[in-house]
Amino acid sequence: MPVKNRFAELLPEITEWRRDLHENPEILFETHRTSALVEEKLKAFGCDEVVTGIGRTGVVGVIRGKTNTSGKVIGLRADMDALPIHEETGLDYASKTPGAMHACGHDGHTAMLLGAAKYLAETRNFDGTAIVIFQPAEEGGGGGREMCEDGMMETFGIQEVYGMHNWPGVPLGQFAIRPGAFFAATDQFEIKVVGRGGHGAKPHQTVDPVVASAHMVSALQSIASRSADPVDEIVVSVTSIESSSKAFNVIPAAVTLRGTIRTMTKAARALAETRLKAIANGAAATFDAEAQIKWLPGYPAMVNSEEQTAFAASVAEKVAGSCEANAPITMGGEDFAYMLEERPGAYILVGNGDSADVHNPNYNFNDEAIPAGCSWWAGIIEERMPAA
Repeated sequence: MPVKNRFAELLPEITEWRRDLHENPEILFETHRTSALVEEKLKAFGCDEVVTGIGRTGVVGVIRGKTNTSGKVIGLRADMDALPIHEETGLDYASKTPGAMHACGHDGHTAMLLGAAKYLAETRNFDGTAIVIFQPAEEGGGGGREMCEDGMMETFGIQEVYGMHNWPGVPLGQFAIRPGAFFAATDQFEIKVVGRGGHGAKPHQTVDPVVASAHMVSALQSIASRSADPVDEIVVSVTSIESSSKAFNVIPAAVTLRGTIRTMTKAARALAETRLKAIANGAAATFDAEAQIKWLPGYPAMVNSEEQTAFAASVAEKVAGSCEANAPITMGGEDFAYMLEERPGAYILVGNGDSADVHNPNYNFNDEAIPAGCSWWAGIIEERMPAA
């Protein structure tokens, strides 16, 4: 099952959809235009049902095969939202919305799943039901969680679920996947170090939160280097240090640290939270300051199911001729994790070639990846639920 000829025929049309989406990016749950376009096309394709408003602005389409003796129901998910980034590509179809850009390729994901939906609705050469899921707010909003909380899996009887993301650096149209934990949990923290401000020439009359926070930044690195098992993947990054003072001779009353911790297991995640709180409180107390800590839980680790991953890799190998079946772990986050907590499934990467990285103002989804991505999604349905 190589790339399907039908997707080569549909490439100009799908590319047109993708570039329209790129030109009109929408952020988080505000995917009103995008969701309406998806709804319109799914209805035009002849989907058996099209349901909107799941997870606020999510859209779900139902496509029934020629037969349903298997009773299987498989979900395919694409994300729709853009990022709050100002585009710098200079493309003819660059974003028309200042401060918003499809810098992660969700325009490509949506277009590819629409292409697969059109093909599946035309052919229906499978025994079961395909559910196409278009999700808002992947970029930090937890749209996947909200769709699950709205009862999507139960409403449509989804038994397995599959997702895909384009990946710069992977050869164009090739695939990469791994079983087990693939993307990291993405927790955040904010620590306000409260002291007593004063004149920079009289530090003995102050409780200096700058000194306390400097020690805290160094001490937090011991979570990875001394608290966690060396074989566990864990990243601790303090990404912001702010105080209210801009003067050279003023010791501020407070300093705020912000950052992120990335982990791959529930145990490491719990350990990181416990140690961060202990270290922050201890470091602050050492200098007579106070630590006011906010732990902000993010997405859980995204864990691919063993059986479904092997199946997804086999489909990818048939489409592309090969598949990297033990891809490197990424410490980035992905809220498809919520769907994989609800149902077994797998998440795969499709190569975007030698492009700018995602979340970069010069990134652009490579339209030449569309036939491979569409073929993989269609193959998941046709091979997992072969026609009776």
